[in-house]
Amino acid sequence: MGKRLCIIGAGNMGEAMIRGLLRAGTCKATDIIATDPRSEQLEQMQKVFGVEVTRDNLAAARSADVIFLSVKPQIMNKVLGQVGPAVDQSKLVISIAAGVPIAAIERKLRHGARIVRAMPNTPALVGAGATAIALGDHATPEDEAAAKALFDAVGLTVVVEEGMLDAVTGLSGSGPAYVFLILEALADAGVKVGMPRYTAQKLAAQTLLGSAKLAIETGVHPGQLKDQVTSPGGTAIAALHTLEAGGLRTTLINAVESATKRARELGEEFLAQSVAE
Repeated sequence: MGKRLCIIGAGNMGEAMIRGLLRAGTCKATDIIATDPRSEQLEQMQKVFGVEVTRDNLAAARSADVIFLSVKPQIMNKVLGQVGPAVDQSKLVISIAAGVPIAAIERKLRHGARIVRAMPNTPALVGAGATAIALGDHATPEDEAAAKALFDAVGLTVVVEEGMLDAVTGLSGSGPAYVFLILEALADAGVKVGMPRYTAQKLAAQTLLGSAKLAIETGVHPGQLKDQVTSPGGTAIAALHTLEAGGLRTTLINAVESATKRARELGEEFLAQSVAE
């Protein structure tokens, strides 16, 4: 990428980004500085990845071309107050804080700040993330390319309008939690019908992975792929009948809707807090 990157908040997603960028060769360790309030986390980042670390958010932001805000929405105001003096029109700011709108970030930073808002997910830890990005009014085509390069290093990236990001949060941002619950349930089911847990979990995980890979690589509609598995009077159609009777489809739709609503609430809470300050 050829730019100096600071990652404010070296937690799970910050670590995933560092790992993915180094593995893909998008950045060198010497191009990255990471911050975190936990000294032990910073020591681990330095030991494992060889990146520069500090607890000083302002100093890190001043030294960087790209400022990656990997913090929870509840502390975003505080962090923006810390890094704000370092942000000018020469720097790109990328935020992954759920629900925090670009306009609210702009109000805390200098006029004309170049901002990209993104929603990745935790499979970025293994290079299989799904990320949507939206551009602020002052972000350039070069900023879009830089943000895509960062997130492509840890998976798949799509560009959307900002108004879609709460829905993205409800679907793919929170989606791994739904999938892990399904995976755990399938493994439990395998145990119930007589399989050792390790075997059941391994088969269930590979089934989810393989099914997703089949859908992505073929581009075939999931309903059609489902029909290819369900032979007349067979086992799969009997199982699907049970899933439909249990309301699985409706429950998943409701889950995405609930997570989307919560993302919007987080944004409203952030805006209210910003006005109060």
